[in-house]
Amino acid sequence: MNRPQQPARPPSAYIHGVGSPSVVVPGRVAAWLESHGLNELRIGARGADAEVDNVLVAIRTAAMAWRATATGSKQAPEPEVTRESKWYSTTGAAERLGITDRAVRLAIQEKRLHATNLHGRWRITTEDIEHFKAARAA
Repeated sequence: MNRPQQPARPPSAYIHGVGSPSVVVPGRVAAWLESHGLNELRIGARGADAEVDNVLVAIRTAAMAWRATATGSKQAPEPEVTRESKWYSTTGAAERLGITDRAVRLAIQEKRLHATNLHGRWRITTEDIEHFKAARAA
């Protein structure tokens, strides 16, 4: 079931400033961008340009905050301490999620669980497993 669409504002409503304009991205739009490949872009562009890195992280933060409030939480969760990303196979992810390996592969195929195919094997980050867990709980 789709939510009723709000009337769209004109593009000029999102642009602020004249000489060096800035664009304001609403949290709902940031969440949509996040679910349509922004995370891959953010990871791929990491380290290329500090300002690009910071803007993409800000958009991701807004997306996560919007998702948390949109799913009924009273406020966005506190950011976790940055940790090294750990990769899991489909079997390892299945163990962490308490589901079967086949269910993990099906979720990847249906694009409900983000994974990277590395030399013919799926690799899933801890972060993606946690997002999948949260989406299943919601």
